[in-house]
Formats: sequence, C-alpha cells, structure tokens
Amino acid sequence: MKPVVCAIGTTEPWSAAGLTLDVRALAELGAHPLTVVAAVSAQDGGGVGALFPLPPAALRAQLESIASAPIDAFRIGALPTLDSAREVVRALAARTVPSVYDPAFLASAGGALTRDDAAAIAWTLIPHVSLVTPNLDEAEVLLERPVRDLAQMHAAASELVARGAAAALVKGGHLEDRSVDVLCASDGSVALAAPRLEFHLRGTGCLLADAVAVALARGTPLRAAVESARGYVRAKLAGGITLAGMRLADGF
Repeated sequence: MKPVVCAIGTTEPWSAAGLTLDVRALAELGAHPLTVVAAVSAQDGGGVGALFPLPPAALRAQLESIASAPIDAFRIGALPTLDSAREVVRALAARTVPSVYDPAFLASAGGALTRDDAAAIAWTLIPHVSLVTPNLDEAEVLLERPVRDLAQMHAAASELVARGAAAALVKGGHLEDRSVDVLCASDGSVALAAPRLEFHLRGTGCLLADAVAVALARGTPLRAAVESARGYVRAKLAGGITLAGMRLADGF
C-alpha cells in the first residue's frame, strides 16, 4: 500500500523546485501526495519574481480539509510567514507521524521565499518536526555564525539538536571537493560523504526532503532514510535529469 505524504510549501511554476516538484517526486518515489499551499511564487531560472503568501485562514482551511486523511508523513518546504508556520505547527501537533522540514529561505537562482524573518519562521517549526535539513547558508542564518567546513557543520548540527530539533541534517553539497552532509540526532552526529558531482540541478534540497519523508513514512530508521535519499538525489545528479525526463539545470 502506498504511504501518504502531505507536502506543505510554496508553488513554483516550472515544477523545478518547491511544492510542484514535491508532488512529482513523491509520486515517483511511490507515495500518494497530498498538497497544502502556503504561498504562490512566480519564479524561473532567473529567480523569484513575485511571492504571494496565502492568508492564514486559507492555509488552515486546507489543513482542516485533510484532517481525516491517513497521512504517514509530512514534508514541509518554504513557508512565507510566521502565521503560516504557526498553522503548520497546529497541524503537526494533531498527528504522531514523521515530518521533514527543508527551511528554504531563498530560491537557488535568487529571491526571497519569506516575508517575515526567515530564522523566526524556521525556529517556530523546528522543535515540532522529526528532521530539519538546512544547507550551509540556511544553517548560518539559523545560528548566526559561519558554517563553511566539516567541523563547523558538526557543530551546527549539534547546536540545532541542542536547541530543540529532534534531528538535523546540515547539507554540505557546496563544499569544494566533496558532497558531505552531517546528520545529528540524540545519539550523536555522523558525516555522510561521497565524491562531488559537478552537474548542478535546481530543487535538489526538495528531492532529498521528499525521499527522506517517503522512507520515514515506510518506517525506515532515520539514518537509513537519509542515506537512501542521498542515493536517490545522486542518481538524479549523475544523469542530469530530475523527473519525467526533464533536464533542470542552471538557466532552466
């Protein structure tokens, strides 16, 4: 039976990132996707042209409409406001299922995906999710200090857990020579490394969070879920293709 994963986030017209990519990825990964829109964006390979947050009542109504759905996991992406984060926290509190939060503050091509303070939005949500997956830039915003090497990544992941995250995956895909992520939970931290692949795709953070959410929905332990998700994303990078044969590179 397919696991049901609810994706909450911001739309992207090209389906190269955000909620619209989540739907495609979750389906490819064998899950049944539910969707809740927190904001609508106008963006392309040049960045975000406009962002339209939905009113909290609209977000709440969507979440209430799926209250009876047999959701196995949540995947949370860019949330535009503090009010939207609070609405998501209320929905998470009503369930005892895994949740993966990718705190996307900026589009990969540039442009803000938040209207309120990005760190405040993220910290509203972080204590209530199973895993938070910031990249290096996002970790620096959350912790207000540099996160640019492996030692700093270990320290950042540990601090996120110490400050309330159940688990943190600090993504180091932008390190110079390797693709290294640091996973930290209550039992300590571990570096997950692989050779760097030069081909760049938009939406890799979305794909990783989607794959982790589906694995957790199936009952996979956290580290194994993260490792399988990394393999999924690396396969996409190696082929230069994300989904349905579409090539989503820089400039798309």
